[in-house]
Amino acid sequence: MINFEEELKKFHPSLEVEDAEEAIYNQDLTDMADLLVKIVKESGEQESAE
Repeated sequence: MINFEEELKKFHPSLEVEDAEEAIYNQDLTDMADLLVKIVKESGEQESAE
């Protein structure tokens, strides 16, 4: 029978997962709200230039 307490003590998270997590969280990702703000800002700049 498997002793789950002993198996949990042996568990170590994969370094690959930790590295991937760090890379994902450190990326500056643009979402839809950022895109809409940029479009509105550019639209306002174009209207004031005309």
